[in-house]
Amino acid sequence: MSQTTDLTAPQWTPARRALAALGAGFIFATWLYIVLVRPGDWENVTSSREGLVTLAGYGLGTVLLLAAALPTLPARTIGLIPIAMIINSVVGQIVGSIGLPLYLDSIGTVLVAALAGRVAGMATGALNNVVWSLFTPAALPFAAGAALVGYLAGVFIHKFGAFRNAGFAAVSGVVLGIVGGMVAAPVAAFVYGGTSGVGTGAVVWLFREMGASLLQSVTFQSFVSDPLDKALVMLIVFGALKAMPIKTVRSFSALGENEPA
Repeated sequence: MSQTTDLTAPQWTPARRALAALGAGFIFATWLYIVLVRPGDWENVTSSREGLVTLAGYGLGTVLLLAAALPTLPARTIGLIPIAMIINSVVGQIVGSIGLPLYLDSIGTVLVAALAGRVAGMATGALNNVVWSLFTPAALPFAAGAALVGYLAGVFIHKFGAFRNAGFAAVSGVVLGIVGGMVAAPVAAFVYGGTSGVGTGAVVWLFREMGASLLQSVTFQSFVSDPLDKALVMLIVFGALKAMPIKTVRSFSALGENEPA
């Protein structure tokens, strides 16, 4: 998808670069904390020390990312972020409830990344899981993976032309799923015992029955489910953008090429 850079938009100053890097650092450190501590009780995010630490880490990282990204985005794109979060939550809940070994809970995140660039996509992914965790605590530990998906989607779309055609979109989704699955697998294994979803939990159980360890089973499940899931997400967003009038897409003034290198 071709991009047009708004030369009148606020640029990525050294301060904004530092804020974005610091926010990403908080998110990564929080993910590492989860993997190392391996907390097991997420019934109520605000009732345990691990939950509060995770909520604070992801929350602060998300705030810093938003502080860096929002001043560079047009108002219409900022207004899209809450809509993207609703899409993620509604579709994710529906797919999770019917037992498919998929998620489809990053459609809105990828849409923001396509229109506004990788940092906005990363902030949307993290913010989505932080807010969603207030209603569904199980979503919180996966905020780092959601942020990574938003960031990489922006990179693939804006830097490598993932949306030049449907084939590139699908292949990019497969790669996105493999990387995202590697990040999510330790969380799913150590925090939830590999049963964070109905359909995905069934796949994990199948690998366990075949003799694989818990972490191996969750990783294998991720390599089965995540590439297909993200390929479908990328194709859905690709189709949605193609269905929009060109003027509408360009009116968002996507700043993917105006981000820090």
